[in-house]
Amino acid sequence: MHIKKDDKVIVLTGKDKGKTGTVTKSIPQDNKVVVSGVNVLKVHQKARKSGEKGQIIDKTMPIHASNVRKVK
Repeated sequence: MHIKKDDKVIVLTGKDKGKTGTVTKSIPQDNKVVVSGVNVLKVHQKARKSGEKGQIIDKTMPIHASNVRKVK
């Protein structure tokens, strides 16, 4: 894989096309990377204890390594 952790990359395709960020995690088995601030989903979290409220959390999901390119 040509992308490693802490590389600065730009997204080439998808809903976040043109955005830049740093790679926070590399997953070579699936040929995917997690880029900070890119491909963020809203995840609903259920309340764990009674009396607590559920939450909506922003979670950064992995994208395929072929959809990003290193920035110099």
